[in-house]
Amino acid sequence: MQIVFHIGANCTDQDRLLKSLIKNAESFAKQGVKVPGPGKYRRLIRETIQALDGAAPAPDAREIMLDAILDDEQCNRLVMSHSKFMCVQRRIFENRIFYELAEQKLLGLASLFAEDELEICLGIRNPATFLPAIHDGSGIEDFDDFMRGISPFEVRWSDLVARIRAILPTATLTVWCNEDTPLIWAQLIRELAGVDPLTKITGGFDLLSTIMSPDGMKRFVAYLKANPPQTEQQKRRIIAAFLERYALEDQVEDEIDIPGWTDETVARLSALYEDDLDRIARMSGVNFIAP
Repeated sequence: MQIVFHIGANCTDQDRLLKSLIKNAESFAKQGVKVPGPGKYRRLIRETIQALDGAAPAPDAREIMLDAILDDEQCNRLVMSHSKFMCVQRRIFENRIFYELAEQKLLGLASLFAEDELEICLGIRNPATFLPAIHDGSGIEDFDDFMRGISPFEVRWSDLVARIRAILPTATLTVWCNEDTPLIWAQLIRELAGVDPLTKITGGFDLLSTIMSPDGMKRFVAYLKANPPQTEQQKRRIIAAFLERYALEDQVEDEIDIPGWTDETVARLSALYEDDLDRIARMSGVNFIAP
């Protein structure tokens, strides 16, 4: 079986991707793709991995788990998502390592589904907005305490991606930028479901509707009906043009309130992020989705 697990990262799509996938669950099921609700597997998988604590699972563990997740139904591809799979926000820099718990969690996942084709999906985000967001929900008041002594300028997604590749060398790894999701949303839904790029889906503009004014969305939909895009790239250019004019500022502009941070801090972090993306895009074995 193909096991697809969207592992976050924290503070990226806020479960919107999973909700869009679930909207298409019935049509995907006809193609052998199951998208169960998160209540079926999040706690179950987390507690099972914790109980294993690095040991090998019992021979029947996989079948018991799949029966519980799928309600004894069959499928060829199982799609799951949990933005806090690697850890909760307060533990992201534990022991001064960016997502130190990734190894334990992913090795546990791989042992549970050793017979299957594992696909890991990861959305990443500019540290200039990612760090304030995860600190805000961490419960740790002081930002420096939260960072455990790591400089914000040292945070590299490419390091985590390289570690995931080393942990799971035979797994497929798909990565994208949270900043790009309004443009690639429909592709992400199809990519995780493993369906044909031309498959009709519901909710391809779910994210767009949360960051664009109602009037803008109405005009956007009308424009697409009158001028159907011939290619995915053409559709993305249309989306970008409408976002430029009708985006809701409070939804697309992140508030950054970290003591001591300046515009120069944000600009430097953003420049380092762009360099990091170039490294990820060139990494062997990584399916990097860009607009």
